[in-house]
Parts: sequence; C-alpha cells; structure tokens
Amino acid sequence: MALAACAKLGDPPGGPPDTTPPTVVAVRPESGAVVPDFHGDAVVQFEGGGGGGGGGGGVGGLGRQVVLSPVAGEVKVSWHRTAIHVRPVEGWRPGRVYRLELLPGIADLRRNVIKQSKTVIFSTGPAIGHAVLTGTALQWVEQRTLVGGVIRAARLPDTVAYVTVADSAGDFRLPELEPGRYRVLAIQDQNGNRALDRREAFDTATVTLDTAAHLVLWTFMHDSAGPRLRTADPLDSTSFRLSFSQPLDPAMPLDTARVRVLALPDSTPVAVTAVLTPAAYDSLTARESARADSLRRAADTTAKRDTTGPPRAPNLAQAVAAAQAGAAATPARPAPPAGSAADTSRIRRLLRQRPAPFDRLVVRVREKLLPGSKYLIRARGATNLNGAAADGQAVLAIPVPKPARAPRDTAPAPPPTPRRPGPPKPP
Repeated sequence: MALAACAKLGDPPGGPPDTTPPTVVAVRPESGAVVPDFHGDAVVQFEGGGGGGGGGGGVGGLGRQVVLSPVAGEVKVSWHRTAIHVRPVEGWRPGRVYRLELLPGIADLRRNVIKQSKTVIFSTGPAIGHAVLTGTALQWVEQRTLVGGVIRAARLPDTVAYVTVADSAGDFRLPELEPGRYRVLAIQDQNGNRALDRREAFDTATVTLDTAAHLVLWTFMHDSAGPRLRTADPLDSTSFRLSFSQPLDPAMPLDTARVRVLALPDSTPVAVTAVLTPAAYDSLTARESARADSLRRAADTTAKRDTTGPPRAPNLAQAVAAAQAGAAATPARPAPPAGSAADTSRIRRLLRQRPAPFDRLVVRVREKLLPGSKYLIRARGATNLNGAAADGQAVLAIPVPKPARAPRDTAPAPPPTPRRPGPPKPP
C-alpha cells in the first residue's frame, strides 16, 4: 500500500492515449474585469494535467509563450501543476489596462499542444477601450512575411507599449485599446527579449486610432552609415556587376551620372551607357537573346520564310527603358483557390506595393573591356533603405581568357598489321 501510494499517477495501462490539448477553464482576474487594488498573481487555470512544466522570469522557457503588457520590466511566469501564474516584477500599476496573451505552443506533460491563442484583458482603474489595431509585418529585403515578429504599440506620449506576436502569415491584432495616437514598432526579434536591439531589423509608424486602424510594416536593417562598394566583377565584354554592403533604396537608384569608369593606369574615362538593377538586367538580356534567336531564324534559308521580316533593333536607351519598365511591373500570378493552405495572393499583392531592394547593380559601357586590363570604378551617392548615402570605389580586373586546348583525338588506333611467316629454316 505504501508503494502504491507513492506511485506516479498516469493513464490506465492499455487505455487509449490522451491527445486532448489543455483547456483554459478559469482566469483571475476575469477578462473584462476592473480591479483597482489587484495584488498577487494573474492565474490561468487549465483542465486536467495542464501545461508544459517549468517556470522562470523573463521570456525564457514557459515565458516565451506568455505575453503580458504594458510593463516596463521583466515578467515572472511560473507553472503550478494545472495553472500558469503571471505577475510583473514592477508590480501591478494603478490606472492601467493589462493584456495577458497565451501564445500557441503551450504543451501538457503528454505533449498535447495548444494551437489557439488565449487573451485576457483586465484593468486596474480605467475603463477598457474598444478600438482595434491590426496589421501585417513584412521583411522588405527578404520579400516574405515576418513570422513571429514582435509588435509593440505605445500610446503617445507614454513609452510603455502593448505587445503581441505576428502569426504565421505576419498578421497581428491588438484589440480593446483606448483611442489615441500610437507609435507602432515591428521587430525581427533575434534574441527573444521582445525589445528592439542593435542590428535587428525593424519598422515603425505612427497611427491615430479611433475605432480601428490597419498598418503594413516593412522591416529592414537600419544603418546610419551608407552602403560601401565591395567588389566589381566582369560579366561579359561590355558589362560588369557592382556589389554593395547593404541593400540600396529602389526609389533612389544610381544612374550613369553617378557611376564613373576609368581605365588604368592613365585614368582614361570610359563612357557608361546604362546602370541596371538585377531584374532589369535579366529582362534586357532575355530580350537580347530572343532578338538574336529571331535573327538567326530569319537568316536560316532552310526555315520557312517569314513575310513579316525580322524585328527592327531598338537603340540601347529604348531597350534599357523597356527592361526597367518590365522589371518594375511584375505580372501577377494566378491565385490558388481561396481558403487553401498555399493561398499567398494577399501577401504577393502587399509585396508589390514597394519595389524589392537590391544590393547589386550591373553597369554597361560603350567600349569593350580589354582582357588583362584594370579599371577603377567610382560610385557616388549610393543610398540605403533609411536614406544614408556614401561614395565608394573598387577595381575591376578583366581576366585573360585561357587558350583553347586542342581537341583530343578520339579515333581508335588502327589494328596492327599481321606479319607474314618467313621461309622455313634449313635443318
């Protein structure tokens, strides 16, 4: 009996496994309650075996699945068998509306995971508001949604923010807010502390919230130093590629007036005819390849004669303008069926609202680049995404092509000539 009393409780042997996720059955304070003199812990009670064990302060362990705001310091999160206890280290401040959110991912001892978030809103004084702030957070450079991005919304002039986390589509929602002006911040939170740190991509916007507002935030790395020109690499006899240390602002591209090419060692200027984005260069080379194929077909006397004649070659300025326009206007892809898991048409429409940043450019010159020569490339006023500009230079070295090897003789060697037998030797 003593052994039985100390035995660990569990499912009866041979019975079906328990696959039901933990269910919230009670919260304290209740959602929507006004408790001016609240003390102690906020408690979320689960039915059955409950959540994922362990506790701790900050946002480590179980704290990663719990978001309490607005608070100015750390949040203490602990697990008590069938309940989660939460309290701010600074204590409950009077005159605040608190938002406690349980994120998806909390698991019980049988590894059953909660897949839906749970939000509790209560007040220590003022009435709870009814305005709603929604939006989508995007990674501008990477051209995708900011999954799990931290969203902070502070009602001005206060700096203590309401906090939530963007879902798998980059969407976020902050309900029950008071009307007013809010500074909203989206952060690509790399270290998990739910605050903006150096070298983390972010975007910010100020919005006046009445009853509802919607934002689209474009996160990127903010750098106060302008882009540095890293390398210059040859592409063909009249083109080379420039690589920069940061993405460039698509609204302020470099042009032929801000890129100079000087032939070394006497610094002879070489005329620049075009400065192209990667997309525009790909479009231009595709047009040129298609035109070359068309001219080859027209010159082929064995092919069927085309009475329309070969297309007339446009000049370089017209070709570059057409390539830039084609790269800017990306054709829309057909949207998959509504409600399907692969339905990303809304995200594609959002991403098309701004041109994609790039950290490379292709420069074309009028004269052919001589093998074995070197050129000094100067780029003036390259501008990053937050408006910082810089000048830079690099050396372009044109390699000497290797001599072609003589083709190998793959013909088989002739068979050896059989020898005729000689006269018999005398005895």
